[in-house]
Amino acid sequence: MSHHLFLPRNPSFLLFSEELFSDTSLNQVSQVNQFAKSIKNNLIMQNKPNFQNTQMNITSFLTRNYENEPPRRRSQNKPNSKPIYAQTNPIQTQFKPNSNPIPNAAQPCRRRIPTPSPSISALIFVFTFKPCINRIVIYFKIPCLGLRSMDRIKLYDTTLRDGMQAEGVSFSLGDKLAIAKCLDSLGIDYIEGGYAGSNQKEMQFFEEVAELHLQNSKIVAFGSTRRAGTKVANDVSLNAILACKTKTATIVGKTSDMHVKNVLKCSLQENLKICAESTKFLKDKGLEVIFDAEHFFDGYKDDPKYAMEVLSAAAEAGVDVLTLCDTNGGSLPKDVYEITKAVCEQFSSIAVGIHAHNDSDCATANTLAAVHAGARHIQGTINGLGERAGNANLCTVIPNLKFKMSFDVLNEEKIRTLTEVSRFIFEIGNITPVMNMPYVGESAFAHKAGLHVNALRKNKQTYEHIDPALIGNERRFLISELSGKSNVLAELEKAKIAEDKKLAKKILSKVQELENEGYQFEAADASFDLLVKKVMGTYEPAFELKKYYVNVEKRASGELVTEARVKLKVDGVTEHVVAEGDGPVNALDAALRKSLENFYPSIKEIHLIDYKVRVVNARAGTAARVRVIIESRDKNSIWGTVGVSENIIEASWQALVDSVEYKLQKDKV
Repeated sequence: MSHHLFLPRNPSFLLFSEELFSDTSLNQVSQVNQFAKSIKNNLIMQNKPNFQNTQMNITSFLTRNYENEPPRRRSQNKPNSKPIYAQTNPIQTQFKPNSNPIPNAAQPCRRRIPTPSPSISALIFVFTFKPCINRIVIYFKIPCLGLRSMDRIKLYDTTLRDGMQAEGVSFSLGDKLAIAKCLDSLGIDYIEGGYAGSNQKEMQFFEEVAELHLQNSKIVAFGSTRRAGTKVANDVSLNAILACKTKTATIVGKTSDMHVKNVLKCSLQENLKICAESTKFLKDKGLEVIFDAEHFFDGYKDDPKYAMEVLSAAAEAGVDVLTLCDTNGGSLPKDVYEITKAVCEQFSSIAVGIHAHNDSDCATANTLAAVHAGARHIQGTINGLGERAGNANLCTVIPNLKFKMSFDVLNEEKIRTLTEVSRFIFEIGNITPVMNMPYVGESAFAHKAGLHVNALRKNKQTYEHIDPALIGNERRFLISELSGKSNVLAELEKAKIAEDKKLAKKILSKVQELENEGYQFEAADASFDLLVKKVMGTYEPAFELKKYYVNVEKRASGELVTEARVKLKVDGVTEHVVAEGDGPVNALDAALRKSLENFYPSIKEIHLIDYKVRVVNARAGTAARVRVIIESRDKNSIWGTVGVSENIIEASWQALVDSVEYKLQKDKV
């Protein structure tokens, strides 16, 4: 037996050729198993770690296929006859399982094998050129999309540079270090630390992040190719990269002839030299070099020959990764696929990457299209943060690669922390979370329509494309006056009382009554939980309010002083406290906490993270009702509460009390 494996670096298909010489019939299972094992071993040697299970499937179907194979008739050809495979135009006849023996032994028999995937084609050619000797050549042509799981996708995060370019976003040095630790825990392969030499904070980050001893991630220093007219040894940007003392560097170079002429203001030939020399300079220093081909897709559309020449210049200088950048974010998936495929075919020995911006709302789609075309290095940011409309969102790209395309990205344990990572970045950047962000948004698995909830209670796949727990999110059933009984029953399942339909009807009636008054429970899950307990008669308040008083005083100097007094009773003990705050709600919150901390120390864990006020009936003017939504969190969870009143302080008090009560009720469980 001899075997041949044709395995391009970035293949559109894998082609295996196997030759068997046998003096017996084709039903020799041992030879078939040996054949499959040889292919599997070749793939393992080629560092394709996840192919083993897939190959075992091929082994099993080949075994089943041959065990029941009918005996074949021997050829009566003369021993000195030439092998039929040497003929110029051999006649090929398709041979089906359990059919008659080969009709003409002097002709090759082509037989299709049923394969585990319709995208995998397998052909067996049987060449009989000597009595009792069969030469069997088996070809497998396996498209990459059919064996995606064998490929390892490298994830490159640029939140600390591109993400910081988003409007209103700024990370302190401490923030950047905390984010780096978070991304390392997630399992990101590369973390771009910042633009080397742009400011002192960036350089200090590279110094301090080295002390963190990250376990999974490589820290990358970002910079540009040398300036026109400057020698690489004297270039500020390249030397700043070296000063960062990282093992990996990313340099951005121009691939658009328009940018070369109008921005760099040098000749096209000079730009090729710039890119080649910059790459070689860093490679000679022992660095892994990633070349970000800026404006590549636009440049390719204008002048494909020159855009490819720039990549060739970097490739010949020894670059490790060629990253194709849709810098303006205006490309569409079809164009990205075709252009990326052309690059992968021309540079099959070099890893190809994708860096997509979201100006046409296609960054994620373009990233996946590039992967389909052969890209295996993915750049993006957490939550899609970035300049203008943002970058490719890794919180969407990663689960798509993992669960929709079966690529090897993060293991199951790591990917279950993705929602937590997303919310951490929002919080540390003081950014309001995007509720409807796919996969990780709070609304990503939130269901409101009663018809949908009714179906979900029977089968979770009816209105969910994936189990939210896989990425650390959770299913939510929204309660409103539009909800049906199914929504309430679904919520009651958490308390294991979903079978009480009378109770559900009673709760739904109360919800509809309150929402008619202006309440809204979609973002107030904690208030709804307390409402259920009240309707069931199991609610036990943690304290009894006697009165509260709020005073706002403006002095002649212009100074504002806000004071709140709270009098309440806890376990028969009366507490009367005074607290000041930046406003009436802050003062009330401080007084309430102060009065309860001695009885319930866990109150100190509560942090108010969002406060929203909305007028319910605007036509009533200043006498209108207002709805206050407060979002709170402790070390384990986030919850929302609601209050409604014509008086904004009273509405705030209701929401504050619900927040505290929910925390205390939660801690009892």
